[in-house]
Amino acid sequence: MDGLLIDSERLALAAFNNTCELFKLGDMSQLFTHLIGINSTLAQSILRRELPVEINYQQFDQLWQQNYLQAINRAPLALMPGVHKLLKRLQLQGMPMAVATSSKTQQAKQKLKGSAIHDYFSFIVGGDQVVQSKPQPDIYLKVAAQLAVSPVHCLAFEDSKNGVKAAFAAGMTVVQIPDLVAPDDELLALGHIILTQIDQVLEYNFCS
Repeated sequence: MDGLLIDSERLALAAFNNTCELFKLGDMSQLFTHLIGINSTLAQSILRRELPVEINYQQFDQLWQQNYLQAINRAPLALMPGVHKLLKRLQLQGMPMAVATSSKTQQAKQKLKGSAIHDYFSFIVGGDQVVQSKPQPDIYLKVAAQLAVSPVHCLAFEDSKNGVKAAFAAGMTVVQIPDLVAPDDELLALGHIILTQIDQVLEYNFCS
């Protein structure tokens, strides 16, 4: 969702960098890339492991989230290019759509409503609804089950490495639109579809 449907990943990075400055940390941008596309439980585990021992990782995470929420509440969140066009087309075709996001469910609903795209989706599965975060497939398997559709008949859109790996592990067809981080060799080896804008997928025929 973040960085795929809504242009919010840059706000998360800015809030992260601001928090690093408050804790007098240097450049931690590489750490941020490992936090993209995972739920809060796994994120805290990584922060605990990677931050200097003198830093209280829970305080760091709390302040980061506060800074981030303040940023997204200041103004309406912009949609990523092509999102509205794609959602309208799929809605006209009667395609069932759901959101599988590592964000907490209520926060995800708030963002989607603030971006005026909430009503396109039948339901939202947040990272707080599954035990194992992306890159494990749990969240996508839960979405497929609620849609009553086999994962092999689902098309998953992702921007992050963790999200792509989760959808791929679930057995779905994966379309990636990278945002802040380009696909690495490990990801490219999966052979999934990579686009520069989400509505470019309309040029594909997945029924053949």
